[in-house]
Amino acid sequence: MWVLGLTGGIGSGKTTVSDLFASQGIEVVDADVIARHIIDKDTPALAAVTERFGGQALQQDGALNRAWLREKIFAEPDEKQWLNELTHPLIRKQILEQLKAADSPYVILSAPLLVENNLTKFCDRVLVVDVSEDTQRERTLKRDNVSAEQIEQILAAQATRQDRLNAADDVINNDGPLEDLAPQVAKLHQNYLKFAASARSSKSQQADQAPES
Repeated sequence: MWVLGLTGGIGSGKTTVSDLFASQGIEVVDADVIARHIIDKDTPALAAVTERFGGQALQQDGALNRAWLREKIFAEPDEKQWLNELTHPLIRKQILEQLKAADSPYVILSAPLLVENNLTKFCDRVLVVDVSEDTQRERTLKRDNVSAEQIEQILAAQATRQDRLNAADDVINNDGPLEDLAPQVAKLHQNYLKFAASARSSKSQQADQAPES
């Protein structure tokens, strides 16, 4: 399967872009969705979190108190490292299983930390949704119930804008209006269909040419 890595910082509009690709029939493996479900109610990961932090990490219904945990790990880097060591192997396992199961012409691995967590090694090409940091702050304040201080902590924890651009094969600029996105996605989609078809053809030829044992 030919894999497109899709990433962008907080507030970049990465999900909007992945939805546009999905509307073209392309399957999207979303690392954020996987990460949320890894610590769902009654999972081993949630049991480990509860053992670590106690009942304050839970809501009244027994589900994870995500807002509390988010504040906790941003305030205490050692706890963030512990949580990453718990969840990252589980997340990667799910990512690889879902990539393998995809059957669209190509598949997208969407991850805000694609660069930081070295998930680029699973990708044939990387697309970055790029916006200015001012745009990130403005959109995140409007969208999420978080403080300006917490937004700065999130920005500091993610790769820099330049780091993401350095890892990019393709870039979508999303500082403009929403209607500017669809034409950019449509053009890239046609390119990716060609890349994926070419990769399949190459692998088929290699298989045909492989000597029989």
